[in-house]
Amino acid sequence: MFSIAETKTFEKVKATLDAKLYLKIKTIVYPQLRENPFFGTNIKKLKGEFEGYYRYRLGNYRLFYSVEQEKVMVFIVDVKHRQSAY
Repeated sequence: MFSIAETKTFEKVKATLDAKLYLKIKTIVYPQLRENPFFGTNIKKLKGEFEGYYRYRLGNYRLFYSVEQEKVMVFIVDVKHRQSAY
């Protein structure tokens, strides 16, 4: 089981998020990331300058995170609308 940690960047963005979206992140995304943050229908490993990060697709939003296997932790980095995500 992986632990979830929210970065300071995500904490700032979280304050501006729609309450429904954050509820969806907490109830659907976090449990899935705790089980297996590497594989899923909405999970994709990023390439290029974003190598080492993953993205989780949430409709028109993208949740970005990194995984530290040694610490068994998932660090939630940011969430952005898909138009301005990359």
